[in-house]
Amino acid sequence: MDGDLGDFLRSRRARIQPGDVGLNSYGRRRVPGLRREEVAQLAGVSVDYYIRLEQGRGPSVSDAVLDAVARVLGLDETEHAHLRTVARPEPRTAAPAAAQRVRPGLRLLLDTLGGAPAFVLGRRMDVLAWNGAADALLGFSRLSPGARNVPRQVFLDPASLELYPDWASVAAETVAHLRLDAGRHPHDEQLAALVGELSVKSEDFRRLWADHEVKAKAYGVKRISHPVAGLLTLPYETLDVPGDPDQCLVVYTPEPGTESAERLALLTEAA
Repeated sequence: MDGDLGDFLRSRRARIQPGDVGLNSYGRRRVPGLRREEVAQLAGVSVDYYIRLEQGRGPSVSDAVLDAVARVLGLDETEHAHLRTVARPEPRTAAPAAAQRVRPGLRLLLDTLGGAPAFVLGRRMDVLAWNGAADALLGFSRLSPGARNVPRQVFLDPASLELYPDWASVAAETVAHLRLDAGRHPHDEQLAALVGELSVKSEDFRRLWADHEVKAKAYGVKRISHPVAGLLTLPYETLDVPGDPDQCLVVYTPEPGTESAERLALLTEAA
């Protein structure tokens, strides 16, 4: 999306103080964090070169320069990869995006997971497929196809505030993951429409989107307050789908013998 590279770099500059990188702070600063001139100096490039990079006018920028900028800005592994992606965006194509499909073998895998809630996320965090346990937990089958989208559910469905006791953390993680998708597919019109819709309808989304945080949903723990099963504490793992970099498998893995595991088992058996 237009402006993402510059906005991302400015947001990363803003969080670093001169003293953090061994510089003295002289004079009044109009903006927080490092100046562009200071980043250029520390990265070993000319000021003009760095300015052109922030303006998105450096499509041939080398890995060495991006690595140096990432070092100066203290980017973590995910942020570093995102920088490389947005600095060299994929070319715009006239062909429409292909419909998202889940392989039959992956659908079979969902079913073999049995009582472990599992679902497949695709582009724009659309929920593409799920097993019975995930449906009992999150009710995907009761939603219209357009509503089977994690950002829409988190930011536009008032029930999500009760469903997720740690809603603020879930919201931030959702936006950070969606940012990664936007970086990989800057010309996705459906994604642009989704971001526009959420920005208009949710002040929380607008604020979080402007932060330019990026984070992969690799694993973690999510608390879900189910209307029937009660409060569940569910670790989860997110696995990339071989052969399709735009899909991932999310599996909730409650620890055996815990109250959450017992409640989840009763919920899935009754479904």
